[in-house]
Amino acid sequence: MKAYDSLEHLFGRLSTLEDAGGILSWDRDTMMPEGAADRRATVMATLSGLQHELLTKPEVAEWLEKANAEGDAWRQANLDEMKRIHARAVAVPGDVVEALSRAGSEAEMVWRKARKESDFGMLLPALQKVLDLTKESAQAIGEALGLSPYDALLDGFDPGMTQATIAPIFADLARELPSLIEAVIARQAESGPLPLLGQPPFPIAVQEKLGLQMMEQVGFDSRRGRLDVSAHPFCGGATEDVRITTRYEEDDFLPAFLGVMHETGHALYEQGLPKAWLGQPVGRARGMTMHESQSLLLEMQVTRSRDFAVFAAPLMAKTFGSASSWDAESLYRRMTFVERGLIRVDADEVTYPAHIITRYELETAMIEGSLALKDLPEAFNARIHDLLGINVPDDRRGCLQDIHWPLGLWGYFPCYALGALTAAQLFQAALKALPDLCGQIRSGNFSSLLGWLRQHVHERASSVSTQQIVADATGKPLGAEAYLAHVRQRYLEN
Repeated sequence: MKAYDSLEHLFGRLSTLEDAGGILSWDRDTMMPEGAADRRATVMATLSGLQHELLTKPEVAEWLEKANAEGDAWRQANLDEMKRIHARAVAVPGDVVEALSRAGSEAEMVWRKARKESDFGMLLPALQKVLDLTKESAQAIGEALGLSPYDALLDGFDPGMTQATIAPIFADLARELPSLIEAVIARQAESGPLPLLGQPPFPIAVQEKLGLQMMEQVGFDSRRGRLDVSAHPFCGGATEDVRITTRYEEDDFLPAFLGVMHETGHALYEQGLPKAWLGQPVGRARGMTMHESQSLLLEMQVTRSRDFAVFAAPLMAKTFGSASSWDAESLYRRMTFVERGLIRVDADEVTYPAHIITRYELETAMIEGSLALKDLPEAFNARIHDLLGINVPDDRRGCLQDIHWPLGLWGYFPCYALGALTAAQLFQAALKALPDLCGQIRSGNFSSLLGWLRQHVHERASSVSTQQIVADATGKPLGAEAYLAHVRQRYLEN
């Protein structure tokens, strides 16, 4: 066991460095002064380089060859994850790792200004550098693992996921979505205009109070995390220190509230991972498809349900005042209102996959080289029009709205749509396993649902594949059927 023990010690150290990077990233995106950006980029690049240096030391390959898990399934899964992580690391030179980290940090700061000015040209040089380094890294990893460059990127966010798996699922969605969206919007029009919900302005401090209350209601442990503000909502931080963010608008509280619930889903997953394996690869969340399924299950399946509205409307009335203008049905209609919107993070669950399919198609084209980065705005706007039937008026509400590409997160976007499908399939299974789940949600009791997710998803961590977790929890492989059935039931049959 000496070789295995050495590996556990090494990966434990790497985990602490990742935690340090997580807190530095959170600080950069929430409160770091602008003048510190250059130095922070250097610090984070050095940290990434140090992690790469430790992981690719010659003795690590020797340990991996000699290590034996001695018949323990979790140790074996941990060893398998170590081998996968090591194989990806040794494929990429350390100077490329540092350069990509630095380029991402620099592009992220430029993105903030470019988004504010709605000027893609301002970001183009920095983003081109990120793309070039991403392609270089993806090519190296793909050659080492026998994958295409884009599949190599996908594998980094969801091990084992490939375009061959995604393509038919996304093709089904792209075929169904335009007519489904049209039917849902037509059905909603029959109900007349949306009712008023509260009286703006909604003070930010009060919105924050509501968000914190709801976070704890659904099971968030505030002793091991916090809520802050950022330009783009996210969940980050470190092991046992989960940081989530949202962004507020005083004329409408719902975007921030739904953002909080979405990110809380991520946080609950992180807080539910097995403590016995904290700091080890097998103890991590099982990729971003599963991570997004947890955020979208809480936001889309639960929070936007009529049952949740029955529970939440009185609390919102008490929090914001003007009780006479609040009722559960009005809240439900507002939360399930479907429209062809421009902003992905504010999208309803019916139009949401169209936003992801657009980004997936474009980033595959950019990685493959069939789409030049300078042509991204035009291509983005055209595909949004194809799938959603709306015109994109400017870069800010077009290809500049997301932070992912500037940060180097190419290959991440498909996980959002796959996560939505997984969320629907998991929630469908939870409803069967917990017959009174709807009643519990109406009363504000989320413990049974969280317990079911802990058992079937969170506590399994990375011990098996995403596909295996889904199949074990739901009895069938991942597909689009549960999602499409859910949408039709909620928006066309209910």
